[in-house]
Amino acid sequence: VLVFGIAKDIMGGASVHLEVELPTDVEGLKQHILDEYPAFEDVRSLAIAINNEYGLSNAIIKNGDEIAIIPPVSGG
Repeated sequence: VLVFGIAKDIMGGASVHLEVELPTDVEGLKQHILDEYPAFEDVRSLAIAINNEYGLSNAIIKNGDEIAIIPPVSGG
């Protein structure tokens, strides 16, 4: 799993290995992340990309998919 922004600080690096039962959906992955990393409770929104495309909550994640965790982006 590729990790960006403040998520890198919370998860401890630019990439992490997560053990999740597959297939799962984006919402299930988000819940797993919250369970493993409670500091994400303070993050207002969290986007999950699957193979370089933002995943909807019900998008299915399969073995071999490239996953990215993208926290809120600020700036102007």
